[in-house]
Amino acid sequence: MSELTGYRRENGRWGVRNHVLVLPARAGANVAAAGIAAGAAGAVAVRHEWVGHPDDPDAALVRRTLAGFACNPNVAAVLVVGVGPADAALTAEIAARGQRVEFLTLAEHRGSAGTIAAGQGLISSLLTTAAVAVREPMPISELVVGLECGGSDALSGITANPALGIASDRLVAEGATTMLSEVPELVGAERILAARAVSAEVGERMVRVVEDFEREVEALGIDIRGAQPTPGNIEGGLTTIEEKSLGAAKKAGNAPLTGVIDFAAQPGPHGLYVMDTPGHDIEQMVGLVAGGCQIVAFTTGRGTPTGSPIAPCLKISTNSRIFARMAGDIDLDAGRIVDGSVTLAEMGEEIYDGIVAACAGEPTASERRGNSEFAIRRAGQHHG
Repeated sequence: MSELTGYRRENGRWGVRNHVLVLPARAGANVAAAGIAAGAAGAVAVRHEWVGHPDDPDAALVRRTLAGFACNPNVAAVLVVGVGPADAALTAEIAARGQRVEFLTLAEHRGSAGTIAAGQGLISSLLTTAAVAVREPMPISELVVGLECGGSDALSGITANPALGIASDRLVAEGATTMLSEVPELVGAERILAARAVSAEVGERMVRVVEDFEREVEALGIDIRGAQPTPGNIEGGLTTIEEKSLGAAKKAGNAPLTGVIDFAAQPGPHGLYVMDTPGHDIEQMVGLVAGGCQIVAFTTGRGTPTGSPIAPCLKISTNSRIFARMAGDIDLDAGRIVDGSVTLAEMGEEIYDGIVAACAGEPTASERRGNSEFAIRRAGQHHG
């Protein structure tokens, strides 16, 4: 088995990758950010559609997401590309979290072309600094693992999800933190999770975030219990939202529930958490990574080639058919539990080993394929 290794950051946190991030503060800086990263090996840029309107009710949520993403310990340094001086506020928030950050704007460099040219020296300096970092043995107590699923089928709650739950329990027992996502897929399972809460307050919050979600979709005229499972889930063999939710909750194993946190928020003491994320796969992953997850373990029964620009994503299939059909897109086949070639416990250990190996530098399928999607949760979706 691989040894857990990572990069110790100046602020005391540990990353498992060593990226330099070029981050547009708003959509108007997307082209410049991409142009700066394109000419710099080792830099990665994201793009998003937030225009930065001052009256946007999502402004605080977007800033928290962007700042959290930039401060993920997998990022050695950040170059924020703004449109004008007002975007310095995002840079200040990133710096206040202890991240190394530089800032430039389109306004001061007369547009995208001038900004790209001006950014070359800054990104080169940041890459030189990042290159000094070296891998060393990493305490497992510094590891934060996201637990996500997409494209559930009838085997999700039988193979991949409970196997991931076994891995999650072992990680938590050894001092790591794991984070379950996707509140819409916990409808019907909220009280089971709440019963494991470390306090009455945490249990009440677990129930409340699900009830709040149901009320919000009902206000839109949507019957969430009637709209779930999705057509793809039904084709995969699921019949009710409760069946889907109980299977999704299996990813959290049996550990006590330490806390329930908002989208892109940071967890507290180590343990098992639930993050209040929507059902959109990419938005979930961005929220988990913005909340500090260095790696995400992602189960799928229908095949979901989602990845992250800065965090490895370990894909686990619930059935062997999708693993074979999407050869190279999925890392581990939990469908072998059904044919008896591995036990559920053995699959859990295999997932645990896969997480450690990926953290130690082994590229995941999503990294080899270049999956690096990015999307920010917006208005009209459930906010915790």
